[in-house]
Amino acid sequence: VGRPNTGKSTLVNAIIGKKIVITSAHPNTTRNPIRGILTKQDYQMVVVDTPGIHKPKTLLGSRLNEMVNQNLESVDAAVLCLPADEAIGGGDEFIAKQLEHIRKVYLVVTKIDRVGKEQMIAKLAEVAQFIAKTQLMVKEVVPVSATEYTQVELLTELLVDSLPESHALYPDDITTDQAAELTLSELIREAAIQDVFEEVPHSIVVTID
Repeated sequence: VGRPNTGKSTLVNAIIGKKIVITSAHPNTTRNPIRGILTKQDYQMVVVDTPGIHKPKTLLGSRLNEMVNQNLESVDAAVLCLPADEAIGGGDEFIAKQLEHIRKVYLVVTKIDRVGKEQMIAKLAEVAQFIAKTQLMVKEVVPVSATEYTQVELLTELLVDSLPESHALYPDDITTDQAAELTLSELIREAAIQDVFEEVPHSIVVTID
């Protein structure tokens, strides 16, 4: 979870090791919670990519926030993404309140490839203040770069430790529960957002007949 454009989808793709979620520089690209499925010999982890939580200005925005809250009801752990190159603000504090009922929360400082060492030290100090202010029960703070795969494996191992014992929920050979048609329509939407953003509004919807 996190504000729009905090690197959630890129991180999910890095954890799964395959592109299952579209990404773009535009906020609120993710419209639906999408499940990525990582299956190894001794575990299966389902990672849910959610839309960015924000102060809604439209009915679409309100619906996206509702989707996030619904998905937070059924998770074993939550990952809150805080970009290294952006200040922590009221939006992050609002999201922290939505996570109060979750026993295992990981704060992930994303996009660390965009900042230098001194900025990173300052960011970690800011994160410590954020934890103290919100009183979140944080298990770990993990700086990552999903594009360069820095510490993604470490984060994955930490999340695996939070998994309850269970039978596998999905077959071993699938990486998402999305229907192929939805995946294709999302890829088309990603291309439209990136390549014809001046002509096509960001609120575009793609359907396949």
